[in-house]
Amino acid sequence: MTVRRDFQEPARCRPDLVIGREDLFAGARDQLASGGSVLLHGPAGIGKSTVLRALAEEYGATARTVLRCSATESESHLPFLALADLLGLVLDDVSPRLPVAQRTALESALTGRGESSLQRDGLALRLAVLSALRALAAQGGVLVVADDLQWLDPASAELLGFAARRLEGTPVQLLCAVRTEGQESQEYDRHLRACPPGTLAVRLGPLTRTQVAQLLDHRGHGGLTRSTVREIHRTSGGNPLFALELGRALAESPTPPRPGEPLPVPTSLRALVLSRLDMLSVEARRTLLVASAGARPTPALLHAAGRTNAEAECAQAAELGLLATGPDAPAVRFAHPLISAALYAETPAHERRAAHEALSTAASDPIERARHLALASTGTDPEVAARLAEAAALARDRGAPSVAANLGLLAARHTPADGVPSQQERRLQAAEDAITAGEIDLARDIAREVLARATVPADRVRAWIIVIDSAGHTMAEVDAVFPQALADAGDDPRLLALVHYQLAWRALIVEGDFTEARAAAAHAAELAARGRDRRTELLSLAFQAQTETLMGHPEAPRTIKRALKEPQDPRVAWHHNGAGSARFRWLVMGDQLAEARATVTALLREVRRRGSVESEVHFLRGLAETELRAGHCGRALELARDSLRLARDSGIGETASAMLTSLAEASGGDVDRALALAREAVEHAEEDGDQMYLSRALGALGYAQLVAGDPAGTVRSLRRVRRLELGLGITDPARGRWQGDLAEALVRIGEAAEAQDVIDASREHALRLDRESVIAVLDRSEALVRAARGDLEAAVAQLTSAQDRLGKLGYGLEEARAAFALARLRGRRPGSSAFDEATRMFRRCRALPWLRQVGESLTAPEPEPALAAPEALDALDVLAAMERQVAALVMEGATNREIAARLFISVKTVEATLTRVYRKLGIRSRVDIVRLAAARRAK
Repeated sequence: MTVRRDFQEPARCRPDLVIGREDLFAGARDQLASGGSVLLHGPAGIGKSTVLRALAEEYGATARTVLRCSATESESHLPFLALADLLGLVLDDVSPRLPVAQRTALESALTGRGESSLQRDGLALRLAVLSALRALAAQGGVLVVADDLQWLDPASAELLGFAARRLEGTPVQLLCAVRTEGQESQEYDRHLRACPPGTLAVRLGPLTRTQVAQLLDHRGHGGLTRSTVREIHRTSGGNPLFALELGRALAESPTPPRPGEPLPVPTSLRALVLSRLDMLSVEARRTLLVASAGARPTPALLHAAGRTNAEAECAQAAELGLLATGPDAPAVRFAHPLISAALYAETPAHERRAAHEALSTAASDPIERARHLALASTGTDPEVAARLAEAAALARDRGAPSVAANLGLLAARHTPADGVPSQQERRLQAAEDAITAGEIDLARDIAREVLARATVPADRVRAWIIVIDSAGHTMAEVDAVFPQALADAGDDPRLLALVHYQLAWRALIVEGDFTEARAAAAHAAELAARGRDRRTELLSLAFQAQTETLMGHPEAPRTIKRALKEPQDPRVAWHHNGAGSARFRWLVMGDQLAEARATVTALLREVRRRGSVESEVHFLRGLAETELRAGHCGRALELARDSLRLARDSGIGETASAMLTSLAEASGGDVDRALALAREAVEHAEEDGDQMYLSRALGALGYAQLVAGDPAGTVRSLRRVRRLELGLGITDPARGRWQGDLAEALVRIGEAAEAQDVIDASREHALRLDRESVIAVLDRSEALVRAARGDLEAAVAQLTSAQDRLGKLGYGLEEARAAFALARLRGRRPGSSAFDEATRMFRRCRALPWLRQVGESLTAPEPEPALAAPEALDALDVLAAMERQVAALVMEGATNREIAARLFISVKTVEATLTRVYRKLGIRSRVDIVRLAAARRAK
């Protein structure tokens, strides 16, 4: 028996080696664990060997014998080489157990001491390999690990396949990998037929952009900008080997590529993808160069660029596998994006400029013509710069801010030192376009470059603002910027308005001071009006309105009207910090859900048209929140997940999107995921020092804990929210809507008095601000307090009223929760109309977690009206009301589960309540309660 040393170590999973392959890895792991075999397949560099090694490391320790081979193309002509790798080290162990003819044939093949061939010793060799594997399996499990099956010498492949097809019923498993090209390729079929019956074929496809970013970060290339990672993903086609090589080349390159140019391709990859390029004619190669330089090359474009024989030359390239053929003709498409990038990188600079020059007149789109003109030019040229600036403006209007940013950088590069607009102005416009596109890292880098060169105060302040904007909710990290920005602003009211607007955000996010934030925003609006900067004035008024809305300030409606007053700036009207957003927030908090939905839908449509990533993330959350309030949990979950994906891809608004997605998951998805997302949001908000979103994240956590059946956890989380919002000066209960959940959780753990206090304090503000839905939810919670105190008739009446009002306001999920509470209070058995109504409402909302709670309630013992404590315990006035009721039911012999059902609380709450009863009465167990009560009766 032979076990390689590296397989003798304890089995352990290596998740770092299978980034982006977790699901595939899990499926392959399950197949191996069940005794089956696995065949991994996919193109070169896709990660087959990586996954193979990780699986072999994990499962090698479970096998008694591990046999391994890894073939290479250069050795594939040597007969029996792979077989020697597999069985050479175990030959002495298995030979004595083979028949003489088989032993002779196998030893000759493996040792070379005698002539052996499949033609001469075919049957004996086949049977010898099969017998050898069976002999090893008789001693324990055998794992055969074979990489690069496509390079196995034909003799070894034939012998291994013969044995594998006959190994059913023996503890021999194959873990193999083979290279296949193209997603539709069936090349692995012949290898699959050579594997044991039931082998699982697993195709490894390209990684997503997020997975490529994770891989680069894991391998030490985490400092790359998001725009660069996006380009690496595009150029590599999601191939992990290609992505890592491109990342390494960028890290080693002394100068980054110019805007609009492909990434530098290392020599190793050029050799890999361009091995067939030398077989092209010179003219065909030039045609492919023009195609690689174009954004969307077609035969017509190539003809216009002077390539008169484009069709024939492209056909030649397609025959060599350099171009893809398919139904998407007449487009000219490279077989892999890396081929285009490598060809471009391989070509001398003067030939590349010639290709761009030809395309600068051939392209029909003005943006493309300007880009090619810039890449064909060297040095500064005011005419080229002007054309690029015009193209950038056109891209901006088309909703392509990322393209606008790249064109703006090219315009700045070609702008003379004394040009008007200046180089710095054009760089700053490019940075602002980058922010719109969600390329925050790029924007910050441009701003720092401007600050290193600029002397004009307006340019410097504008650059400082970009640095602050790029910090997002981590504003505490750029605290040192504000004094410098104020110094550069001097006494210019326009520049001061820009800085004070950002100071308003700082007061809110970093300090958590709504009063100071409101004052700073009002001051910024005043300065902007004095400096005739309508855009900053409108942004400041919108921020002031949002702050006043959250505070429950009486001036909020008037400030919103001021922010909506003409003249408007279109850049502010659709912005996520503009007046439209402030009005949406006011509508949501004021229970005008239909109008809020229409408003945010229109805003979302406009920001998508303009390509504003941050605003899209924001309004996706807003629409998801509106749908959640309306009880459309499935739709809300889809929107929230979209928001979270986009936030993580761009690095914008991740905390807020995780918080909102947690609420949606807890209402209509997976509760465990809701808890994980809420904790993630809390952690990020605490790390960022973001006081505003910390309270929202804790609110989401508390709600998820309530749905998960952890009322004690809910109380811990929402008590923190209550303290935070008191310190922040937030008085409007419609901001977070956590008050009803806290009161309900407090009732469940037996703290009815505190629950009533929360309800009373919140109702006072809700009545002042006319928050009808909040009042109805508070009434629902107060009904639970009354039920816990034994006043069932009043509780039923209050719940019925709350359910009716929530339904009329359009709060479907809250209405369903009231119906559920009413069903539990009335204590009907399964099939009753009360539980049927709650089930119907939750199903209409697609509120899956709540539906599961209904199911659990239907399997619990029939609840009965809460009973007053028996006379025997009347003298024990040290117990609170809930404690007395629990003790009374213990006296009757009820189990903890039965008590929970009868008092509408969780089993955990029953256990916690009993612990307090034991402590107060100085006893140790349920039996002592019964004895104590019996003693009282005897007296």
